[in-house]
Amino acid sequence: MSEAIVVESRARSFVRDLVALTKPRIISLLLVTTIVPMFVAGHPSWQLVVAVFVGGYLMAGGANAVNMYMDRDIDDRMSRTRLRPIPSGRMQPREVLAFGILLSTTATWLLAQAANVLTAALALAGFYFYVFVYTRWLKRSTPQNIVIGGAAGAFPPLVGWAAVTNRVDLFAIYLFLIVFYWTPPHFWALALLKQKDYGRAGVPMAPLVWGERETKHQMFWYTLILIPLTLLPYVFGVLGPVYLVLATLLGAKFVYEVVRVARASDWTKPAWHLYKFSLLYLALIFAAMVVDRGLLA
Repeated sequence: MSEAIVVESRARSFVRDLVALTKPRIISLLLVTTIVPMFVAGHPSWQLVVAVFVGGYLMAGGANAVNMYMDRDIDDRMSRTRLRPIPSGRMQPREVLAFGILLSTTATWLLAQAANVLTAALALAGFYFYVFVYTRWLKRSTPQNIVIGGAAGAFPPLVGWAAVTNRVDLFAIYLFLIVFYWTPPHFWALALLKQKDYGRAGVPMAPLVWGERETKHQMFWYTLILIPLTLLPYVFGVLGPVYLVLATLLGAKFVYEVVRVARASDWTKPAWHLYKFSLLYLALIFAAMVVDRGLLA
């Protein structure tokens, strides 16, 4: 193999690692909850949508990279994280930290220039909340980590809304709450499946501290708060019957999946179904808002 081919192969591997640091599959859902509120809030230009899309990706990607830097001591203990760039030895911790800071700094500048300062400030607040409140503090100290820390994942709707309106009003906060209450049943479904990993890493996830039964009960109660919350826009006349029908059907399916997990003696497959459906559920709830607004426009 020639030297040129070796260099090219290493360059491609390095680029793949940089992309992996941003966790693109996770970011895709965050971007849905960022961009959709822009069209619910108004009629953004395509230039603004692209700028918020890129800025949102860079900010979330930077947060994920810094998260990997901070979790480097436990990632090699977990099967699902030991192949990440740092524990596998493909990248040095300082490189990852510098990359994450570079992405978040670039995102802050881009969002402030293309949208407004409030948008940049909200995105940066989400970055700091995820990195310092969730990763640095809550994740390793309390089984409530994903409940309180889940607020970090609820910032994207605020970012998208502020990009169009330059303010945060009640409807934006409502979108924040949907993501906030969706997070525990979504993430605890994964925690049930990855208990051994979290145990080896010393992370006090709910199933390890509360037990499986109580965790499933908590998933059910959070779902019972979430579903009525998603119907409030129709009750207050903000969204119409199209949204009501779609949100009701999606909510019924979500409750069904949670109940399946709660009642199953062998909950492995139901938990996987719930975890995967919950991703689709959140994206479709936000999409339903745009569909309703489009039909009413």
